[in-house]
Amino acid sequence: MEHWDVVVVGAGPAGAACALAARRADPAARVLLLDRADFPRDKVCGDGIAPEALDVLAGLGVDPAAVTAGYPAVPRLRLRSPRGTTVERATERPSHVVPRAVLDARLVAAAQDAGAALRRHLVRQVTVRPDRVEVDGALSAGVLVGADGAESVVRRALRAPRNRDDQLAVAIRGYAPVPPGQDGVQVILTTEQRWPAYAWSFPLGDGRANVGYGELVSGGATRAGLLDGLQRLLPGVAADDLRAHRLPLSTGRPRQPDGRVLLAGDAASLINPLTGEGIFYAVLSGAMAGQAAVAGADAGAAHRAALTRRLGRHLRHSSAASALSRWPLLMDAVFRGAAADQRVFDDVVALGLADGRLTPRTLAAAARRLR
Repeated sequence: MEHWDVVVVGAGPAGAACALAARRADPAARVLLLDRADFPRDKVCGDGIAPEALDVLAGLGVDPAAVTAGYPAVPRLRLRSPRGTTVERATERPSHVVPRAVLDARLVAAAQDAGAALRRHLVRQVTVRPDRVEVDGALSAGVLVGADGAESVVRRALRAPRNRDDQLAVAIRGYAPVPPGQDGVQVILTTEQRWPAYAWSFPLGDGRANVGYGELVSGGATRAGLLDGLQRLLPGVAADDLRAHRLPLSTGRPRQPDGRVLLAGDAASLINPLTGEGIFYAVLSGAMAGQAAVAGADAGAAHRAALTRRLGRHLRHSSAASALSRWPLLMDAVFRGAAADQRVFDDVVALGLADGRLTPRTLAAAARRLR
């Protein structure tokens, strides 16, 4: 049986960041990335990359300019509340929109340049032994990292429960010409119909935009309903390559167990429940998994502690904000506060797209406008 120090299942942003971090933590570590597809390959996603995600990659030795080359910065964000309050401002730092077919291939190449190996392989069975983890009876690992997405085989091997339907969203995504007036502006639109639900339009900088619409599975989501929601919020959009995907929200994340098997990214239900953002969580949790992986049998405990220190408070705040957002009147008050105060706007953006918190300033601004 072929043995590796660290085997990472899934070579998306979480998996590539994990491989990079493991190699940085121990340059002698033998690290293998497994993915079911050849690269480049598409992945259904909003394609938005927050600057905080680029910060994580920079800390792993990846040049952010190389990651985003060819895709200009998007300096503004427009938000619309369920009741129609709209706020558009410059964000504190610009985001980028890079198609996942491009982004993932660039990150995998960076991991390979750092010394990780890449192999096409569809993982079907994971067996945990006291001193190793076996994959399909052909590979063994000192530590196995599941970065294999919403339908994670590794998560199932841990017998971690799936997200409940009220902790699981489904979204449809395509590419369309940039709608009028949206060049250089990321747009997130919410609606009272089938709430909580939202649509987005993120410009790539080449005349196209990544557009999509998502809602909770518990609301009875269907493909026809998703298409209707997309047209309702982005009327006239002519999107192609429309594909759906599921989003396991962080409100249903499993507890990282002790031992030699770790979870990162979507496999760990690290999707922001307010916005559906996942790339920042993916690279951050992947990097932390790679750092923990060199601890061998203690990797699970080390990864759990690192996640708690780095994201615990934020995840509690985003979960609380998600629960509060079920009242459209409150959402409207928050957005009016953001329209009146750049600092509130920045707080809202950080909570929804990075690792921000539900600040007293934001709560006070909402309370004033409720009165």
